[in-house]
Amino acid sequence: MGLPQRQPGWCLLLLMVALVWPQPCVSLELIPYTPQITAWDLEGKVTATTFSLEQPHCVLDGHASAADTVWLVVAFSNAAKHFQNPKTLAEIPASPQLLTDGYYMTLPLSLDRLPCEHLGGSRGIHVLRVGNDPGCLADLHQPAYCNAPLPSPGPYRVKFLVMDARGSPQAETRWSDPIALHQGKASGSIDTWPGRRSGDMIVITSILSALASFLLLAFLVASTMRFSSLWWPKEAPEQLRIGSLMGKRYMTHHILPSEAATLPVDCEPSLDPLPSLNP
Repeated sequence: MGLPQRQPGWCLLLLMVALVWPQPCVSLELIPYTPQITAWDLEGKVTATTFSLEQPHCVLDGHASAADTVWLVVAFSNAAKHFQNPKTLAEIPASPQLLTDGYYMTLPLSLDRLPCEHLGGSRGIHVLRVGNDPGCLADLHQPAYCNAPLPSPGPYRVKFLVMDARGSPQAETRWSDPIALHQGKASGSIDTWPGRRSGDMIVITSILSALASFLLLAFLVASTMRFSSLWWPKEAPEQLRIGSLMGKRYMTHHILPSEAATLPVDCEPSLDPLPSLNP
């Protein structure tokens, strides 16, 4: 009889299973906050290349330290589910990767730039404007995390990611709802046919046309009254000014011979006397 073969012990089997079995992933701390477009009454909150988010006001306290950095992750709505949080600073995707991978990270901020107290001073950031750096398109040596204008209407989704000084993720917020940018219309798609205008627009156009006609008529009447003296001169006055002398209009009349004989010697009539009819 040979010696019985020794079977592997249960302890060795459990050790091998423990070494091979995949370790569970450590999940990040989820911050109960959803980024959204700012509620401030601002012009251009959403444009064709940018949108303005409200700052994460008082939501990061207790989830980030002074040495941590708050990043904004921007992704196409259909690519957000494929985004993997980077493990190091070298793995942070830059803005050009939006067109290739569908996402990038930008706007790194420290916690002191996002104060929890009421925003009354100039240090606090009221909004975070995504795509607000057009210089990224012209600068060939653009920063690694440039906030370049967004290339298409989207839609986009964003979230905040807290990373420590080594680039290790610490906490994250939920993804935002899809954000669609404004999209311009092609010139050929604009309807210029006046028959398709609304009734209010037709009424306003008619009122403005009538007002313009009335103003034109009033201008013509005022011009006519102002320059009428040039077209129809007034009659000459009774007394005419000639140089520095004043004279009256003189009406000529006949002088009888008997009256002419009684005139003074030095006075001559303005007209020659009529010839006498006596022989």
